[in-house]
Amino acid sequence: MNEDIKRLKEIIDSSNNIVFFGGAGVSTESGIPDFRSANGLYNQDLGRTVSPEEMISHTFYVNHPEQFFEFYRDKLIYEDAEPNACHKALAELERQGKVKAVVTQNIDGLHQKAGSKVVWELHGSTLRNYCEKCGAYYDLSKVTGTDGVPTCDKCGGRVKPDVVLYEEGLDSDVIDGAVRAISEADTLIVGGTTLIVYPAAGLIHYFKGKHIVLINMSATSADSSADLVIREPIGEVFAELMK
Repeated sequence: MNEDIKRLKEIIDSSNNIVFFGGAGVSTESGIPDFRSANGLYNQDLGRTVSPEEMISHTFYVNHPEQFFEFYRDKLIYEDAEPNACHKALAELERQGKVKAVVTQNIDGLHQKAGSKVVWELHGSTLRNYCEKCGAYYDLSKVTGTDGVPTCDKCGGRVKPDVVLYEEGLDSDVIDGAVRAISEADTLIVGGTTLIVYPAAGLIHYFKGKHIVLINMSATSADSSADLVIREPIGEVFAELMK
Protein backbone atom coordinates (compact mmCIF):
# COMPACT_ATOMS: atom_id res chain seq x y z
CA MET A 1 0.00 0.00 0.00
CA ASN A 2 1.59 3.28 -1.09
CA GLU A 3 1.70 6.40 1.07
CA ASP A 4 -1.25 8.12 -0.64
CA ILE A 5 -3.54 5.16 -0.10
CA LYS A 6 -2.32 4.82 3.50
CA ARG A 7 -3.25 8.47 4.03
CA LEU A 8 -6.66 7.89 2.40
CA LYS A 9 -7.25 4.96 4.77
CA GLU A 10 -6.34 7.13 7.75
CA ILE A 11 -8.80 9.81 6.64
CA ILE A 12 -11.59 7.27 6.14
CA ASP A 13 -10.88 5.58 9.48
CA SER A 14 -11.14 8.95 11.26
CA SER A 15 -14.35 9.99 9.49
CA ASN A 16 -17.96 9.23 10.36
CA ASN A 17 -19.81 11.05 7.57
CA ILE A 18 -18.19 10.59 4.17
CA VAL A 19 -19.80 11.72 0.93
CA PHE A 20 -18.43 10.56 -2.40
CA PHE A 21 -18.86 12.89 -5.39
CA GLY A 22 -18.12 11.13 -8.66
CA GLY A 23 -18.10 11.53 -12.41
CA ALA A 24 -17.59 9.53 -15.58
CA GLY A 25 -14.11 8.36 -14.56
CA VAL A 26 -15.68 6.17 -11.89
CA SER A 27 -17.22 3.92 -14.54
CA THR A 28 -14.42 3.74 -17.12
CA GLU A 29 -13.02 0.62 -15.42
CA SER A 30 -16.45 -0.95 -15.98
CA GLY A 31 -16.01 -0.44 -19.72
CA ILE A 32 -18.06 2.75 -20.02
CA PRO A 33 -16.09 5.51 -21.79
CA ASP A 34 -15.93 8.94 -20.22
CA PHE A 35 -16.58 12.14 -22.13
CA ARG A 36 -13.51 14.35 -22.16
CA SER A 37 -10.41 12.17 -22.00
CA ALA A 38 -8.36 11.33 -25.09
CA ASN A 39 -10.49 8.25 -25.71
CA GLY A 40 -13.70 9.80 -24.44
CA LEU A 41 -16.98 10.15 -26.26
CA TYR A 42 -16.43 13.78 -27.17
CA ASN A 43 -13.15 12.97 -28.92
CA GLN A 44 -14.43 10.08 -31.02
CA ASP A 45 -14.85 10.41 -34.76
CA LEU A 46 -18.51 9.50 -35.08
CA GLY A 47 -18.75 10.21 -38.79
CA ARG A 48 -21.38 12.86 -38.18
CA THR A 49 -21.55 16.59 -38.80
CA VAL A 50 -23.22 17.12 -35.42
CA SER A 51 -21.12 17.00 -32.23
CA PRO A 52 -21.94 14.58 -29.38
CA GLU A 53 -22.79 17.58 -27.17
CA GLU A 54 -25.37 18.72 -29.67
CA MET A 55 -26.82 15.23 -30.06
CA ILE A 56 -27.55 14.96 -26.35
CA SER A 57 -29.11 18.40 -26.12
CA HIS A 58 -32.80 19.06 -25.51
CA THR A 59 -33.06 20.91 -28.82
CA PHE A 60 -31.71 17.94 -30.79
CA TYR A 61 -33.95 15.53 -28.87
CA VAL A 62 -37.03 17.56 -29.74
CA ASN A 63 -36.15 18.30 -33.37
CA HIS A 64 -34.44 15.03 -34.38
CA PRO A 65 -35.81 12.31 -32.07
CA GLU A 66 -34.98 9.37 -34.35
CA GLN A 67 -31.32 10.43 -34.65
CA PHE A 68 -31.23 11.16 -30.93
CA PHE A 69 -32.38 7.66 -30.00
CA GLU A 70 -30.01 6.05 -32.51
CA PHE A 71 -27.09 7.85 -30.86
CA TYR A 72 -28.44 7.32 -27.34
CA ARG A 73 -28.79 3.54 -27.75
CA ASP A 74 -25.36 3.25 -29.36
CA LYS A 75 -23.29 5.47 -27.08
CA LEU A 76 -25.00 6.01 -23.72
CA ILE A 77 -26.52 2.65 -22.77
CA TYR A 78 -24.23 -0.07 -21.36
CA GLU A 79 -26.66 -2.75 -20.29
CA ASP A 80 -24.00 -5.37 -19.54
CA ALA A 81 -21.68 -3.13 -17.50
CA GLU A 82 -20.85 -4.36 -14.01
CA PRO A 83 -19.73 -2.41 -10.92
CA ASN A 84 -15.98 -2.13 -10.46
CA ALA A 85 -13.88 -2.00 -7.30
CA CYS A 86 -14.77 1.65 -6.66
CA HIS A 87 -18.55 1.06 -6.78
CA LYS A 88 -18.19 -2.05 -4.58
CA ALA A 89 -15.95 -0.33 -2.03
CA LEU A 90 -18.34 2.60 -1.64
CA ALA A 91 -21.25 0.22 -1.08
CA GLU A 92 -19.23 -1.66 1.55
CA LEU A 93 -18.20 1.59 3.26
CA GLU A 94 -21.88 2.58 3.36
CA ARG A 95 -22.70 -0.76 5.03
CA GLN A 96 -19.97 -0.01 7.57
CA GLY A 97 -21.61 3.35 8.34
CA LYS A 98 -18.74 5.41 6.91
CA VAL A 99 -20.18 6.61 3.59
CA LYS A 100 -23.51 8.38 4.08
CA ALA A 101 -24.22 9.25 0.43
CA VAL A 102 -22.96 9.04 -3.12
CA VAL A 103 -23.50 12.03 -5.39
CA THR A 104 -22.94 11.03 -8.99
CA GLN A 105 -22.97 12.65 -12.40
CA ASN A 106 -23.23 9.20 -14.00
CA ILE A 107 -26.39 7.77 -15.52
CA ASP A 108 -25.46 4.06 -15.51
CA GLY A 109 -26.95 2.93 -12.19
CA LEU A 110 -23.80 1.03 -11.20
CA HIS A 111 -23.64 2.44 -7.67
CA GLN A 112 -27.05 0.94 -6.90
CA LYS A 113 -26.12 -2.28 -8.70
CA ALA A 114 -23.12 -2.55 -6.35
CA GLY A 115 -25.39 -2.11 -3.33
CA SER A 116 -25.26 1.60 -2.46
CA LYS A 117 -28.61 2.76 -1.05
CA VAL A 118 -28.24 6.54 -0.81
CA VAL A 119 -27.37 7.76 -4.30
CA TRP A 120 -28.16 11.21 -5.64
CA GLU A 121 -28.13 10.97 -9.45
CA LEU A 122 -27.58 14.53 -10.64
CA HIS A 123 -28.05 13.71 -14.31
CA GLY A 124 -30.69 11.00 -13.97
CA SER A 125 -30.48 7.39 -15.12
CA THR A 126 -30.77 5.42 -18.35
CA LEU A 127 -32.61 2.76 -16.35
CA ARG A 128 -35.68 4.99 -15.94
CA ASN A 129 -37.92 6.27 -18.74
CA TYR A 130 -41.28 8.00 -18.74
CA CYS A 131 -44.04 9.06 -21.12
CA GLU A 132 -43.95 12.79 -21.76
CA LYS A 133 -47.72 12.82 -22.23
CA CYS A 134 -49.20 10.72 -19.40
CA GLY A 135 -46.16 10.16 -17.16
CA ALA A 136 -46.24 6.35 -17.35
CA TYR A 137 -42.99 4.78 -16.16
CA TYR A 138 -40.90 2.36 -18.21
CA ASP A 139 -37.68 0.49 -17.54
CA LEU A 140 -34.68 0.26 -19.86
CA SER A 141 -36.26 -2.40 -22.07
CA LYS A 142 -38.74 0.15 -23.46
CA VAL A 143 -35.76 1.85 -25.16
CA THR A 144 -33.50 -1.10 -25.89
CA GLY A 145 -36.32 -3.38 -27.01
CA THR A 146 -37.67 -1.02 -29.66
CA ASP A 147 -36.44 0.70 -32.80
CA GLY A 148 -36.84 4.36 -33.63
CA VAL A 149 -38.65 6.61 -31.14
CA PRO A 150 -40.21 4.64 -28.24
CA THR A 151 -43.87 5.39 -27.56
CA CYS A 152 -46.17 4.81 -24.60
CA ASP A 153 -48.27 1.64 -24.54
CA LYS A 154 -51.06 3.53 -22.78
CA CYS A 155 -51.42 6.80 -24.67
CA GLY A 156 -48.98 6.73 -27.60
CA GLY A 157 -46.91 9.62 -26.24
CA ARG A 158 -43.16 9.80 -26.71
CA VAL A 159 -41.13 8.02 -24.03
CA LYS A 160 -38.15 10.04 -22.80
CA PRO A 161 -35.15 8.71 -20.89
CA ASP A 162 -34.97 10.14 -17.38
CA VAL A 163 -31.60 11.75 -18.07
CA VAL A 164 -30.73 15.43 -17.95
CA LEU A 165 -29.84 16.62 -21.43
CA TYR A 166 -27.87 19.75 -22.24
CA GLU A 167 -30.15 22.81 -21.89
CA GLU A 168 -32.25 21.06 -19.23
CA GLY A 169 -32.24 21.90 -15.53
CA LEU A 170 -31.33 19.50 -12.75
CA ASP A 171 -34.07 18.06 -10.55
CA SER A 172 -34.55 20.33 -7.53
CA ASP A 173 -35.17 17.46 -5.08
CA VAL A 174 -31.97 15.73 -6.18
CA ILE A 175 -30.00 18.96 -5.87
CA ASP A 176 -31.41 19.60 -2.39
CA GLY A 177 -30.49 16.08 -1.28
CA ALA A 178 -26.98 16.33 -2.68
CA VAL A 179 -26.37 19.76 -1.14
CA ARG A 180 -27.62 18.57 2.24
CA ALA A 181 -25.40 15.47 2.16
CA ILE A 182 -22.29 17.41 1.11
CA SER A 183 -22.85 20.23 3.61
CA GLU A 184 -23.19 17.73 6.50
CA ALA A 185 -20.16 15.59 5.58
CA ASP A 186 -16.92 15.57 7.54
CA THR A 187 -15.00 14.16 4.53
CA LEU A 188 -15.65 14.67 0.82
CA ILE A 189 -14.03 12.28 -1.64
CA VAL A 190 -14.18 13.58 -5.21
CA GLY A 191 -13.34 11.00 -7.87
CA GLY A 192 -13.37 10.45 -11.61
CA THR A 193 -14.46 13.94 -12.53
CA THR A 194 -12.76 16.94 -14.11
CA LEU A 195 -15.15 19.29 -12.26
CA ILE A 196 -15.93 21.09 -15.51
CA VAL A 197 -19.66 20.44 -15.86
CA TYR A 198 -21.80 22.95 -13.98
CA PRO A 199 -23.98 23.26 -12.00
CA ALA A 200 -23.01 19.78 -10.75
CA ALA A 201 -19.34 20.66 -10.14
CA GLY A 202 -20.32 23.69 -8.07
CA LEU A 203 -21.92 21.50 -5.42
CA ILE A 204 -18.57 20.71 -3.81
CA HIS A 205 -18.46 24.34 -2.61
CA TYR A 206 -21.15 23.45 -0.06
CA PHE A 207 -18.65 21.26 1.78
CA LYS A 208 -17.75 22.65 5.22
CA GLY A 209 -16.08 19.59 6.72
CA LYS A 210 -12.51 18.59 7.51
CA HIS A 211 -11.02 16.64 4.59
CA ILE A 212 -11.28 16.85 0.80
CA VAL A 213 -9.71 14.03 -1.21
CA LEU A 214 -9.32 14.20 -5.01
CA ILE A 215 -8.85 10.98 -7.00
CA ASN A 216 -8.56 11.69 -10.71
CA MET A 217 -6.12 10.94 -13.51
CA SER A 218 -5.91 14.61 -14.58
CA ALA A 219 -5.76 17.91 -12.71
CA THR A 220 -8.95 19.60 -11.51
CA SER A 221 -9.85 23.09 -10.34
CA ALA A 222 -10.15 21.82 -6.77
CA ASP A 223 -6.70 20.22 -6.46
CA SER A 224 -5.22 23.20 -4.60
CA SER A 225 -7.86 22.99 -1.86
CA ALA A 226 -7.58 19.22 -1.35
CA ASP A 227 -5.86 17.55 1.60
CA LEU A 228 -4.91 14.63 -0.62
CA VAL A 229 -4.65 14.29 -4.41
CA ILE A 230 -4.24 10.83 -5.96
CA ARG A 231 -3.44 10.45 -9.67
CA GLU A 232 -4.27 6.77 -10.15
CA PRO A 233 -7.21 4.83 -11.62
CA ILE A 234 -9.95 5.08 -9.03
CA GLY A 235 -10.91 1.41 -9.14
CA GLU A 236 -7.33 0.41 -8.41
CA VAL A 237 -7.17 2.89 -5.53
CA PHE A 238 -10.27 1.48 -3.85
CA ALA A 239 -9.26 -2.12 -4.54
CA GLU A 240 -5.99 -1.51 -2.71
CA LEU A 241 -7.73 0.45 0.05
CA MET A 242 -10.19 -2.35 0.86
CA LYS A 243 -7.60 -5.15 1.05
